[in-house]
Amino acid sequence: MKLVAPLNAFGRADLAIAGGKGANLGELVTSAFPVPDGFVVTTHAYELVAQGRSTPAAFERVELPEDVREAITAAYARLGGGPVAVRSSATAEDLPGAAFAGQQDTYLNVVGERALLDAVRRCWGSLWTERAVAYRARLGLDDDDVRIAVVVQSMVEAETAGVMFTANPVTGDRTQLVIDASSGLGEAVVSGLVTPDHYVLGARGHVDFTPGRREVVIRSAAGGGVVREGGEPGGSSADGVLGERGGRLPDAVVAELGRLGRDVAAHFGRPQDIEWAYAGGRLHLLQARPMTALPPPPVGRLNPFQRRLAAVLLEYLPERPYPIDMSTWVPDGPAGLMRNVLGSFGVRHAFEGFLQEEDEVVYRLLPPAPKPSPKVLAAPFLVLARARRHDPARWTQDRRFRDYLVAIEALRARDLRAMPWDELLRVPRQALALVPPVADLRIDYLPGTGLALLRLLVVVRLLGRRELFADLLHGARTRTTDTNRALEHLAEVARRTRALEPGPPPAEFADALAAFLDEYGHRETSSPILVTTPTWTDAPEVVLGLVKALAAGPPTPPGSPTSADSPMPTGSPTSAGSPTSAGAPTPTGSPTQPDGALGRLLAHPLLRRSKVRRARITRWVEAARAGVAFREDSHFYFMMPQPVLRRSLLELGRRLRDAGALAAPEDVFHLRLAELEEIEDVATLRGADAERLRETVSRRALKREELSGVRLIDPAAIFPPTATGDALLTGAPAGGGTATGPVKVIVKPADFGRLDPGDVLVCPYTNPSWTPLFQHAAAVVVDAGGAASHAAIVAREYGIPAVMGTGTGTSVLADGRLVTVNGDTGTVHDAATNPATATTTGTGAGTGAGTATGTGTASDAVTGAS
Repeated sequence: MKLVAPLNAFGRADLAIAGGKGANLGELVTSAFPVPDGFVVTTHAYELVAQGRSTPAAFERVELPEDVREAITAAYARLGGGPVAVRSSATAEDLPGAAFAGQQDTYLNVVGERALLDAVRRCWGSLWTERAVAYRARLGLDDDDVRIAVVVQSMVEAETAGVMFTANPVTGDRTQLVIDASSGLGEAVVSGLVTPDHYVLGARGHVDFTPGRREVVIRSAAGGGVVREGGEPGGSSADGVLGERGGRLPDAVVAELGRLGRDVAAHFGRPQDIEWAYAGGRLHLLQARPMTALPPPPVGRLNPFQRRLAAVLLEYLPERPYPIDMSTWVPDGPAGLMRNVLGSFGVRHAFEGFLQEEDEVVYRLLPPAPKPSPKVLAAPFLVLARARRHDPARWTQDRRFRDYLVAIEALRARDLRAMPWDELLRVPRQALALVPPVADLRIDYLPGTGLALLRLLVVVRLLGRRELFADLLHGARTRTTDTNRALEHLAEVARRTRALEPGPPPAEFADALAAFLDEYGHRETSSPILVTTPTWTDAPEVVLGLVKALAAGPPTPPGSPTSADSPMPTGSPTSAGSPTSAGAPTPTGSPTQPDGALGRLLAHPLLRRSKVRRARITRWVEAARAGVAFREDSHFYFMMPQPVLRRSLLELGRRLRDAGALAAPEDVFHLRLAELEEIEDVATLRGADAERLRETVSRRALKREELSGVRLIDPAAIFPPTATGDALLTGAPAGGGTATGPVKVIVKPADFGRLDPGDVLVCPYTNPSWTPLFQHAAAVVVDAGGAASHAAIVAREYGIPAVMGTGTGTSVLADGRLVTVNGDTGTVHDAATNPATATTTGTGAGTGAGTATGTGTASDAVTGAS
């Protein structure tokens, strides 16, 4: 059992005895990097002394065992005595996902045996400071599993020192190195006491230099410790000469530092955060650890098609996918469906490989670049042939769809808790196997949808009525409009029974809520391509938030498509779209009420006197509406396997928790499906196998936590910034006129209940679950999306202004700020400073008029985006 050993006795595999810092420094020493000599007081020494101690004060008072004292002082003597740097090296620090930067103590210019022993005690005690304990708790690390070593190195009296990142920590560019430097010891830089000199080194040797101010200089004090001196007037010199007290680093030193940084990064196989010092004409590396929270590399310039795909994917990914997502619903859910649809027409690599992983965790969204195959030449003929054979108005009569409903109902009815392990383990694959038939239905019926929309678009353009196109599509009854009517009905019940007041809900409301969730509970709360995000049934508080928002406003006008007095599709065993009803859903897409858009079109001089033309145009409008309904409704039914898949995974997680292999059922999300399938019997999962599973989950959870503040992609790459003039924000205009109201930032479904009637809804993304909010919002501003996204289309249907793809709306705007949203120009202005813009000219702003069908454009129908 080693109590003390020289640095060169350790390598990266010795984390358990040398801690993260000691193991990394030992690796650098054995690889001949310029590291000051030193030794490590190992975790074995700490364990001999700790003996249940868990406060800094307890370690400061402890009497060291004789063998520990002698080992430390002997190693100090072999080092030559004199001033040393004493640094903590915990077993959970300087790791990918857990840097622990500044969480434990460091002592510089320690002189003499007594001072050294005291510094070692205090380093041990720093494992138990409030900040270190809180940091571990945030990362989910058990205090009992953490140990600490101490690194002792000869002190380098630096003329200049600082920090080097071997990748740009702001942009994520792996071709750049970033160096911060200042006079004296590097403590002034790492502690943020100075504005350092800033160097950015490009791949080809180009250096961008920004001089610092050197407000403070930290130097070694005579007899031990450090002193702070006043800064150097004028900061760095511009001539690149290193003076007696430090200055700008010479170009040759910067180049050498860059070479060392790249070599260290290459050795460890990942970008590094390196502390360094320059003294006596030599560079020294004082420590190296993996860079944490590093943004993904810039994606570069995206072509228009990539930007459009990226905008869709950004809406689909409001949060980082888990490993279980990546091995189930991401490849086999809606993204996989769209890949198959496009592939059937000869477009390859669409919606493939768009999520990249690092340390087994998703860290980057890279928009795919689809490639045509020779099959694309036959696409026009395939579209025409499929459109001729498959009418979207009759898709629910397709036997494949009826068989799908029977199969999904049978799977939903199974008792997962009663299943033995091997049978339960097969359920995720069985749920995923239900997806391909729906993909086949989309492949067959989307061509008819696309042609119907394209035909109608051509007609209205030829007639000079292009502005009617969107309105003509709004008369379709879809499962989304059914959902919104059912929510309005719930809100009406809540108003009447006062169900939202404190106390148990009235029986009438509880029954209505249960019926609603039975029919619509499989709808996603945030993402259609992730299995880990809850459904409405999993998170009924989301539904209650919607009901609260709807109940707070006036009832929807009678006769409107979402009003509570419209025919109710929920709660009846014969509901038109219910998967549990006898037979398949009835066809949707036909107009549910007389609409003005069709009437205005038929009043055109070329149509109003010809019954034949009027009848033909009416059929074409109904065909387009049927196509829109198919797109919406097929997505509605397509999501039905997801809740079964999610419940089966959580049941597997529950059993693993009960077996002691996981801390919580949700930890199963950190595993891949194949890893679960390797567990033959949970009842016999013990020892090393269970520990290996826990370590895998812990490692991936740490990495995920590290990336919690890092975006999958820079929104500016998708929505390039434009000059805003006097506007607060600019984005893609989605129509609807202008409206003024107070901002309400809603970042997740759990916040739905915060929206008040007349608020300007500001959100990072939307999906069909958000559409009921539009009934009472004055306007919508979204970080992601374009004119064809759900938010834009539904906002147009409700007649409220919408601005899409702002990129920064949720960070620029704050609750309560009075703004004017112009959906025609794509701008958001401060209403207080721009009173001329503070008017409401939309067709239905804040009134709740309109229907929420979430329809798409003709191109959406062809790609199958939903």
